[in-house]
Amino acid sequence: IEEAVLMCDRILVFSSNPGRVAAEFKVDLPHPRNRLDPAFRQLVDQLYGRMTQRPTKAPALEGIQGTGVGMVLRHVSSNVLSGLIETLAAPPYDGHADLPVLANSLQLEADEILHLGESLQLLRFAQLSEGDLVLTEFGKRFANLETDARKKLFTEHLIAYVPVIGLIKRVLDERPSHTAPAARFRNELEDHMSEEDADDTLKTIVSWGRYAELFAYDEQSETFSLENPG
Repeated sequence: IEEAVLMCDRILVFSSNPGRVAAEFKVDLPHPRNRLDPAFRQLVDQLYGRMTQRPTKAPALEGIQGTGVGMVLRHVSSNVLSGLIETLAAPPYDGHADLPVLANSLQLEADEILHLGESLQLLRFAQLSEGDLVLTEFGKRFANLETDARKKLFTEHLIAYVPVIGLIKRVLDERPSHTAPAARFRNELEDHMSEEDADDTLKTIVSWGRYAELFAYDEQSETFSLENPG
């Protein structure tokens, strides 16, 4: 976002599903531009706000698009998510951070901080709204728990809010062998997304599932199981 404001005289923001121009910003700042200029920072804030704007009249944590089995999951480490929750919960943020300020302090690009925020929102640990990232009560609770209790809460939210993980857990519970090939779920994912997105989604599923000790995954045989999930 900062690079766009630094270089461009016109910035378009696109929506997804369907892709269309959602907003246009004219950049009238003179060249060369200064990232520390208050007008520059204000425009960056406006862009973050537009990119995280919720549909009008949408309930606070409902209606998140693409949250079925066919939802694409960007590969984000559970350790990184835990660290971000801790950072948000601590001063100076105290549960509420301006996205560009947070991205700058963590030395993250705009797309990186948005992916992290979207993952926390999906899991109901935080909410993206008008360019801010705000911890929910669950997020605040997570920040104050010990490791085992964090895993338990993370597990509950995975099963409740990430349908494909709930599906894998049900399949493993129901099969006498308590095993299932990854191909069984990859094929289903590819009905909704590209092969590349399916691979990224599976990587995230494996990472989050292992952290939560929901299931194990054997890389060589590409098989999920309930054997020694930790």
